[in-house]
Amino acid sequence: MKAPLITFEYQELLDQTLDLSEKVRAAFGPEGLGICSVSGVPGFPERRQTLLPLAQRLAELPEKTKAKLEDSESRWSFGWSHGKEVLENGRPDTLKGSFYANPLCDRPTDDPELIKRYPSYCRPNLWPTRDLPELEEAFKSLGRLIVEVGLLLAEKCDQYVRKRTPHAGAARLTRVIRESRTTKARLLHYFPPSDAPPPDAAADDSSWCGWHTDHGSLTGLTSAMYFREGQEVPCPDASAGLYIRNRQGALVKAVIPPSNIGFQMGEATQIHSGGLLRATPHCVRGISGPSASGVSRATLAVFMQPQWDELMDIPPAVAPETVEVGAWTPRLDFGAFTERTVSRNYCVSDAVEQ
Repeated sequence: MKAPLITFEYQELLDQTLDLSEKVRAAFGPEGLGICSVSGVPGFPERRQTLLPLAQRLAELPEKTKAKLEDSESRWSFGWSHGKEVLENGRPDTLKGSFYANPLCDRPTDDPELIKRYPSYCRPNLWPTRDLPELEEAFKSLGRLIVEVGLLLAEKCDQYVRKRTPHAGAARLTRVIRESRTTKARLLHYFPPSDAPPPDAAADDSSWCGWHTDHGSLTGLTSAMYFREGQEVPCPDASAGLYIRNRQGALVKAVIPPSNIGFQMGEATQIHSGGLLRATPHCVRGISGPSASGVSRATLAVFMQPQWDELMDIPPAVAPETVEVGAWTPRLDFGAFTERTVSRNYCVSDAVEQ
């Protein structure tokens, strides 16, 4: 089924006197879908239109060129990644290619010990400067805008949390995003289906991206664009797209209007808020049918998340067993929490080489 997303207007987010706690509760509270959209953001449609078509051009670069953009030491968390992530069935995911970079800073740190300890966040960006020079500016421009809007939304989320808990430390989403140097954006290219999938694959809700829950604080999303032979086309399959499992276990299709930015809550904020703000599992269902032949999909996700050494602690009055985040245990920092999460989703080097 489809469900309308809670939508915030950009201008109301700018208004610091406006209390949007009820909207926040409806979107991210215990009964919410864990996702919303923001409308009316100046410059967003143009920047989306500039960046997303570059995903296909990047994926079509020669394999030797893309290999130079791979960074295995970061667990493929910087640069180009294809076939490294593991699907729910344990097989490497070859259905999509990803390009990862920090849109806010090219070198989060120069400390060699930190780079060694937290490679998924501290290693430098890799850009195809010679082969696709326009990618860097388009990627950073859109990524930075999404973070700016995310900060406005975070302020309203913190306002909601402060009204419901006596522990001021639980309202920390804005600070976490503003202070962090670990923001990571992922430009995704979903390859065209080579053949019409068999009926069982067509019915697979997670056929393009397996079920998962974002482990960061807040994720910004663009709606997808579809391409055939380099030209934008409408989505050829009405059943394809982003799906969320709601609090009652039902499957809900989440539709983000092309001119809006989507935002999903992550597990880090669920922990920090003691469950007042909650993440939800989601997946991407692929396109199928005769009209899907030759059609690719592109989108951008921006992961706003804590600094690597931010403690993943819960408010004092919250019992640990109520947090309900699988990779979390008390006394972790975000770097260690990430390592636990990534190790479940990526192949080890030996498996990749076989």
